[in-house]
Amino acid sequence: MKSAPYILTIAGLDPSSGAGITSDIKTFEAHGVYGLSACTAVTVQNDIAFKECIWMEKHSILNQIETLFDRFSVAVVKIGIVQSWEVLHSILETVKKRNPRAKIVLDPVLKASAGFVFHAAQDLVVFEKVLLLCDFITPNYEEIKELFPEKTMEETIEFISQRTNVYLKGGHNLAKKGWDEVYHSKTAKFNIPPIGFTVFDKHGSGCVLSAALASNLALGNSLKKSCLKAKSYTEQFLNSNSSLLGTHN
Repeated sequence: MKSAPYILTIAGLDPSSGAGITSDIKTFEAHGVYGLSACTAVTVQNDIAFKECIWMEKHSILNQIETLFDRFSVAVVKIGIVQSWEVLHSILETVKKRNPRAKIVLDPVLKASAGFVFHAAQDLVVFEKVLLLCDFITPNYEEIKELFPEKTMEETIEFISQRTNVYLKGGHNLAKKGWDEVYHSKTAKFNIPPIGFTVFDKHGSGCVLSAALASNLALGNSLKKSCLKAKSYTEQFLNSNSSLLGTHN
């Protein structure tokens, strides 16, 4: 058996491996944790074009999760694309049933970087239940605006941060590009400035950030240290080369 901590990604398969479960596994391995995966969708895409998303049936996703928990002790779970908040809630209930103390990092991917919309924000009553079962949610500026289109960003952050911790990625923040904001413990906040002045855009960078955050939590780092190390790792990934597909070190 492996001595490294086990960590589970529940996400889609990206054939380019820039995003999704294969990207998450690369990030996990780079952090010295052993990555397990459950597939929620098979996408037909490369790093610049998205053609199709084929969703897995809910019972198949849950069966994958149950089978992994039958064998492995999983303390941290990272979640990417899921077809709906309802399916996501079932996934979260299954994880919590198998390990009530499992930490869950949710990357609420609403659309691909190539523009394909996975799903619009749906039943907000269910979404609130989802938030209460998560330990972290990691939206970017575009995603957090789409989660509650009738609210201001400040109102949305207030609503979500009262229910779970928020790592707000700053890559789309035109006012302070690259400045990330972390809202935690319902009332606290800290900012993480960009480390470098120049970064190269990467397909799947949001997946990498959330997977790095989950990895650091699995290694036992504190909330703040996990966020800082995840930011540092992601910037290294962004600057690993000038193409859209980064490398993991």
